Amino acid sequence: MTAQTGRDPLAGRLPVTVITGFLGSGKTTLIRRLLAHPGMNRAAVIVNEFGEVGIDHDLVAASSESVTLLSNGCLCCVVRTDLQETLRELFAKRRAGAVIDFDRVLVETSGLADPAPVVQTLATDTLLAAQYRLDGVVTLVDAVNGAGQLDREAESVKQAALADRLLVTKTDLAPVETAEALRERLRAVNPHAELADVVQGEIDPAFLTGIGLASTRAGAAQIGRWLGVGKESAGGAYLGAVAPRHDRAILTFTLRFEQPFSWPTFSAAMELLTSLRGPDLLRVKGLINVRGEPGPVVVQAVQHIFHPPVTLAAWPGDDRRSRLVFITRNIPEPAVTALFDAARSIAPPTEDRSTP
Repeated sequence: MTAQTGRDPLAGRLPVTVITGFLGSGKTTLIRRLLAHPGMNRAAVIVNEFGEVGIDHDLVAASSESVTLLSNGCLCCVVRTDLQETLRELFAKRRAGAVIDFDRVLVETSGLADPAPVVQTLATDTLLAAQYRLDGVVTLVDAVNGAGQLDREAESVKQAALADRLLVTKTDLAPVETAEALRERLRAVNPHAELADVVQGEIDPAFLTGIGLASTRAGAAQIGRWLGVGKESAGGAYLGAVAPRHDRAILTFTLRFEQPFSWPTFSAAMELLTSLRGPDLLRVKGLINVRGEPGPVVVQAVQHIFHPPVTLAAWPGDDRRSRLVFITRNIPEPAVTALFDAARSIAPPTEDRSTP
């Protein structure tokens, strides 16, 4: 894991939004409504072979074996092999003028799918990483059946834990008390994700897009949106730990570090953590104060896979502390804190140990 500096590595990359949710959560309806929105008329939608998305016949302008051009300008592509090949093929066709000049990609996972591999694909394929960037993970949860799915299905809990946006669907069909209990449970599982109700797929696309960082010159508002600063964190403070009442295995906490890191020390600590507990390190995102860098280093990971770190041009405010948001499975905050303390304590004096 090495930090990237120099030119803006985020500029020009196409944003990718992963839309996930358990079977029957309403992904089909949501995507249909999004495609009908005027601001989404240059979107490319990728559905896997088990996807639920159905395209109305009156929307189809042209179709081939795997690519369908919609009359509103959108592009729909079915994954025939794997996601990496599909994304490469789409970008090649875009560059050659064989498909529309799409400006974003929506990836719809199947209801049984773990969204982590989709996110990891964008981090591990260097060719894709040069053209695409993760904008966010959107998870739909059915208000009628969601609580039961969270009880029975581990993938349902993981889908909620990995989300940047949580959408509670079918609230018009569920008792008020049931829907509110589900919202509270989702907030406990993933307090950093913004949550909204969606009825029949109706939602402002702006809520689901522009989540990730599009430039190394991102300001405080965009960084806060990406990190998940909510109403609970008034005054600019970042979300702290919230103890789940139901899903006790899922833990969310934020670590803050007053002293800058050397990159080797921070990288070594994270690599040790991922090597020991990678499958249970569900998601990490944050800003790291690295000695010698002009701005914070943006880090984000899903399980053991890290996206290439990127250095921002400047700090968004006066707070120069490193801050890391963790969503883990049975990895408590004190254990992670102790790991970073140990890494600092054995670092060479010229790196991380403060001098009297």
